[in-house]
Amino acid sequence: MIDILVYLFATYQDFGSRPKSRTLKRALSAVGFEDAAISTALLWLDGLNTAAVVELPGNDRALRVYRVEEQRKLGSDGLGFIASLEAAGLLRPALRELAVERAMLLGDEPVPLAKFKIIVLMVLWCQEQNIEPLVVEELLDDGDTRLLH
Repeated sequence: MIDILVYLFATYQDFGSRPKSRTLKRALSAVGFEDAAISTALLWLDGLNTAAVVELPGNDRALRVYRVEEQRKLGSDGLGFIASLEAAGLLRPALRELAVERAMLLGDEPVPLAKFKIIVLMVLWCQEQNIEPLVVEELLDDGDTRLLH
């Protein structure tokens, strides 16, 4: 699924320019992705696209306490990464919540940092946030290799 999300970001850098689901399924299949993975990725992406992002006044000063399940799922790497993005002003609280919610849907426990970075990238992409090129580089870097060539 993560490979499909990276491919979509690389191919349709403007989220609004991507084709509708049926056309996108055919395009992804033609590139060589398997039908089950395509369906899973598009369902996950649709859920992200339809999620309500609610900005609450003063929310940027609130302390976020993670549930035990969230701590296990995100692991110390994911939690640290969220904290660094928030401290740098790159991830607003509402988008953080969306990233956590989307990560909770993955089967990994904990979610590897490289996958979590892609989740954050997808959240920013779907919400049509301006993402600095250096931030994109960091989000696409899995520590060993760059996910997008």
